[in-house]
Amino acid sequence: MIKAFLKEFKEFAVKGNVIDMAVGIIIGGAFSPIVNSLVSDIIMPPIGYVLGNVDFSNLFFVITPKGQHFASLADAKTAGAVTVNYGVFINTLISFAIVSFAVFLLVKAINKIRLERKEETAKEEVQTTKTCPYCCSTININAKKCPFCTSELN
Repeated sequence: MIKAFLKEFKEFAVKGNVIDMAVGIIIGGAFSPIVNSLVSDIIMPPIGYVLGNVDFSNLFFVITPKGQHFASLADAKTAGAVTVNYGVFINTLISFAIVSFAVFLLVKAINKIRLERKEETAKEEVQTTKTCPYCCSTININAKKCPFCTSELN
């Protein structure tokens, strides 16, 4: 029973899909800091500037202690205040949108390549059979006489 389980696991682990998934996860992990930097360092500063010098990573409100004001999120965390960090959440949503769009473009490109390959393969396939016009049987394309109904073919 254990031997069969290990054999089944080995077949699963060496399938191409598992390897592809592992590569995707590794590349996704490497891609994440790039997207986070793009959002926090390139996209959000101009948006914050347009909205009146707003730093989205410092948008928060304090739950406790009520009435106390902190200059930054770091100051609030240092003081032990409980905060709702909606600016960080906005940055995360924008990062997600960028990653989703990049994955969409990647999948779209891959699907286009697959479709082109499929069309090339279809063009390369040479027709080797035809249908007899009298008995509708499938016969060799070079046949002069149908082997099923013995009709003469043009």
